[in-house]
Amino acid sequence: MEKDISFYERLKEKGVSRRDFMRYCTALTATMGLSVAYTPKVAEVFAAPAQRPPLIWLHFGECTGCSEALLRTQYPYIDELVLEILSVEYHETIMAAAGHQAEEQLHHAVKQYEGKFICVVEGSIATKYNGGYGKVGGRSFLEIAKEVTPKAAAVIAIGTCAAFGGIPAAAPNPGGYKGVGEALGIKTLNLPGCPPNPINLVGTVVNYLLLGKLPDLDANGRPLFAYGKTIHDQCPRRSHFENEEFVEAFGSEEAALGYCLYKMGCRGPETYNNCPVAKFNDGTSWPVEAGHPCIGCSQPNFWDRMSPFYEEM
Repeated sequence: MEKDISFYERLKEKGVSRRDFMRYCTALTATMGLSVAYTPKVAEVFAAPAQRPPLIWLHFGECTGCSEALLRTQYPYIDELVLEILSVEYHETIMAAAGHQAEEQLHHAVKQYEGKFICVVEGSIATKYNGGYGKVGGRSFLEIAKEVTPKAAAVIAIGTCAAFGGIPAAAPNPGGYKGVGEALGIKTLNLPGCPPNPINLVGTVVNYLLLGKLPDLDANGRPLFAYGKTIHDQCPRRSHFENEEFVEAFGSEEAALGYCLYKMGCRGPETYNNCPVAKFNDGTSWPVEAGHPCIGCSQPNFWDRMSPFYEEM
């Protein structure tokens, strides 16, 4: 009870009311595809977590955009997510240690929590030339991944690069970059997006803490609660599509009226993600709402398959 009270007091100090927090938990519960009756239990995961699963976050071929998205989580804020909900044992971007100290912490964490930690991988893995196109601390991404991932309780590939290879794997791909699952021949839970919405990682973690298992996945290893429907199916501009009301030039009157962006190259009909529902930056907006067509960034091989981006499918 004391921990629960202190949690709400800390939120209040940040200008977040209990009502705002419960509204977020209701939205997260709906995003996860759970009954509204689970909302108090979801709130309890944040306010008084029964366990803090250890987490090791590896960086490979990426731009750190996925970590940047994570840093913008709210209710839980990143400090609460790192210090109270999860036990983040290794994360190159946010940890204080560097160099040899950081590598020692990685080895220590893997040994101490073998079989118990969640391994989150950000970025794709170079496979050609013995992985020579990408290294950390003198070891290749491939070598590190082969050492760490078999000892994890679960492997989450966050971002399209980790899930499917992403931009590093785009043609001609001289380094032989691949998604984590393909590079290692293992099953991963994939949270693609460039970047992915942090609520989908939070939802996955909450699912694990609340129900004791990872969420159900689609054929591409993506949680159905987040990637079960296309952008087009959920898009607020869909009525304009049905009425054949399209934007044909940026800056036009049709663009100002919020018409459908299909003729501007929107890949929403082919892209599975919950962007229209979850949005970004605390639910502020998302690309199509801001007037930009979806580029299909959560799909396998999107850079090669979906481009050129501003041409009609």
